Amino acid sequence: MGTPNVERPSPPAPLPEGEGRIHGTVTTGGAGAYNGGRPFVVGIFQHYPLSSSSLRSTVTNPQHTLHTDHSRHWRENTFVYPVLSRRSRGVSIGVNLNPDKVCNFDCIYCQVDRRSEAETRFVATEQLLTEIDTMLGYVSSGALFAEEPFSTVPPQLQRLNDIAFSGDGEPTTYRNIDQIVGEVAGLKKRYGLDDVKMVLITNASMFHRPACREALRILDANNGEIWAKLDAGTAEYYQLIERTKIPFQRILDNITEAARERPLVLQSLFMRVNGDPPPPEEIDAYCARINEIQVAGGQIKLAQIYTVARPPAESFVSSLTDAEVDAIAEQVQRETGVPAECFYGG
Repeated sequence: MGTPNVERPSPPAPLPEGEGRIHGTVTTGGAGAYNGGRPFVVGIFQHYPLSSSSLRSTVTNPQHTLHTDHSRHWRENTFVYPVLSRRSRGVSIGVNLNPDKVCNFDCIYCQVDRRSEAETRFVATEQLLTEIDTMLGYVSSGALFAEEPFSTVPPQLQRLNDIAFSGDGEPTTYRNIDQIVGEVAGLKKRYGLDDVKMVLITNASMFHRPACREALRILDANNGEIWAKLDAGTAEYYQLIERTKIPFQRILDNITEAARERPLVLQSLFMRVNGDPPPPEEIDAYCARINEIQVAGGQIKLAQIYTVARPPAESFVSSLTDAEVDAIAEQVQRETGVPAECFYGG
């Protein structure tokens, strides 16, 4: 069979020498096979076709300094803050449902400073909603990008991508999470921000609770997306990384059950522990767990494969190299069929 006679656009000039990378997407297909395996630029992405296979990496412009600054503090706010998110490719409005810094995981790579005292132990619902209301107006009007430090954000990233329920602990442990998610969804609708996502960044430990199940259903109806943590393939490695009393099997069961009802994003952080990357057999097991979720009817639409980008809780934790992150992503896609997106260290 001959090659279709398709006119190829001439690739624009490559990015300036020395520019770094924020993240990459590993995808399948032959679209990257031309141009002799050399980099070419499409929009804000730089593609690196791999001549040895149909896989290719997609990377963006250099990491902005704000990507490493996810401070929960903004002006006088207590619960709501804007961040430039490398995984959102734009601005994310964070909602901190754990201002007490209490979490049911004690991850060795956690980037929350638990050595300093929490400013408050409780979520004041009305104050939180007022802060969200004000922030939505401020960001959607563009006023945020007129002042430091957000005035330095490149034009292509000056966009509100999502409202993220995350913060200083596990957001699904908040007792009334369904109420908060519903109220925020109403505010988003009032501003006409239907295209703005609502993202739940979670360790999936509480998906079995009725209030959390209802919150997930509200997210489904309001352009929501669930980013569920899965950092391991075996119970032993899971305990090494997460240091929690919650069994690994509960996490797997909760992810599977939730993914039967809607497609999920897996967020998976891999790192060096005492100088060593994850053992190859651990990545094999991780891929096996993803396949088990899919065989059981779970839908995984994306795996975010990333590494440490900000100071971790433990000094024996450090970042993987870009090549190591890429290799994990390629294996995930090859063995599970799930698209994989890479985010690199600083």
